[in-house]
Amino acid sequence: MKNNFYITTTLPYVNSDPHIGFAMEIIRADVIARWQKLLGKEVFFNTGTDEHGQKIWQKAREANTDVQEYVDGYAEKFKNLIPLLSISPDVHFIRTTDEKHVSAAQEFWKRCDAGGDIYKKEYTIKYCVGCELEKTDSEIENGHCILHPHLELEIRQEENYFFKFSNYQKKLLELYASHPQFVIPDFRFNEIKAFVERGLEDFSVSRLKEKMSWGVPVPGDDNHVMYVWFDALVSYISTLDWPEEGNFDKFWANGTPTQYAGKDNLRQQSAMWQAMLMSAKLPNSAQIVINGFINGPGGVKMSKSLGNVVNPIEVVEKYGAEALRYFVCRELSTFEDSDFSWERFHEIFNSGLANGLGNLTSRILTMSEKNLSPQEIEHSTLDTDVSASLEKFEIGKAINIIWTKIGELDKKIQATQPFSLVKTEEEAGKKIMIELVQGLSEIAYNLSPFMPETAEKIQSLIKENKKPAEPLFARKE
Repeated sequence: MKNNFYITTTLPYVNSDPHIGFAMEIIRADVIARWQKLLGKEVFFNTGTDEHGQKIWQKAREANTDVQEYVDGYAEKFKNLIPLLSISPDVHFIRTTDEKHVSAAQEFWKRCDAGGDIYKKEYTIKYCVGCELEKTDSEIENGHCILHPHLELEIRQEENYFFKFSNYQKKLLELYASHPQFVIPDFRFNEIKAFVERGLEDFSVSRLKEKMSWGVPVPGDDNHVMYVWFDALVSYISTLDWPEEGNFDKFWANGTPTQYAGKDNLRQQSAMWQAMLMSAKLPNSAQIVINGFINGPGGVKMSKSLGNVVNPIEVVEKYGAEALRYFVCRELSTFEDSDFSWERFHEIFNSGLANGLGNLTSRILTMSEKNLSPQEIEHSTLDTDVSASLEKFEIGKAINIIWTKIGELDKKIQATQPFSLVKTEEEAGKKIMIELVQGLSEIAYNLSPFMPETAEKIQSLIKENKKPAEPLFARKE
């Protein structure tokens, strides 16, 4: 087992405020990072912001703002999510406008070019500005991109540099065959295998500077800047100080580089990026984990025009970061699309947190404070079923195991009535109370990757043998 673990989110594109979909991704990546630390691994956890490309350039122009000033403002908003969502404070934050990233992207380009995989040609494509990608006929419906039906496709004809993606069909299929868990879940893995099996077309990796100047300069050609996807994907290793060997060698070459992404990133993460790594003669990723989307009520896609976009900051202000982490981990489908509504969130907060974990903690620690002296609790251990589920990135299944244990402790209190038993059979009553406190300690320990602040609070109360001065989760009316 390798003792170095690397995990990264995708880098959100800074053309709008943070949304709940990215909050879901970074929370899930944080759960895995914290769990790996519990296993004794040294963890490098990465996130950041993707700051080049046409959409950002256009948005800055529309706002009549300097582009660098525009991305600086949005980068700060995404950086603020780290403390807001109780993300591990040691997370690394890379910006694609960072000098070290720009230098790394140019070095990566040079290596792909030296391998004969970059060339220049004239081309005409149907281009979606929303995806920053060329669209094939199978990805177009009623003349529009399936993912961005509100945007007009652009017909582009110009001279660009291209990457020889077509050279890598066989090598990618060999990678997939030799790593049967390379993409999780399996139905997404089947999608990308089918995509590659149909044949690969070379993709553009540059833009004419005179048309769109906001990007990493192409080495040796002042007329072009790098296409945003080529530049942004390199961030996964530039954050490790590549091309220097230290952290890259430790966490990528000799670690288990793992990437979280949304389903709209499947092709870029599990095929394009892997081919680029092969071209640069660098090790491939270990695993790609693909999330579904969060929709509004009734499965309607979130959009500003419909007024159903959910800002994670608003959720935290109303319910707290721990409640949002709980909702993301337990109530949103781990790999499929899920719906969000304020009514559902409210109901789940009360049932799972206020009436569930919060009430159980209060009941056990009230009995303990009244009847027991501070206990030397046996060292808590990571539940093997929780760990086995997280090994498969099945976060919902893992946290459900913990809530099953919460239910079991509730039933034990009901069945044994230790608060009454202690009055007639003191030793028997106290023995049950000690078992309940130990059970609560185990729950808190296993909960720490999912809800770190709540877990720490419960463990402190157990150590002090005190009931909560106020509810862990006050019921919302």
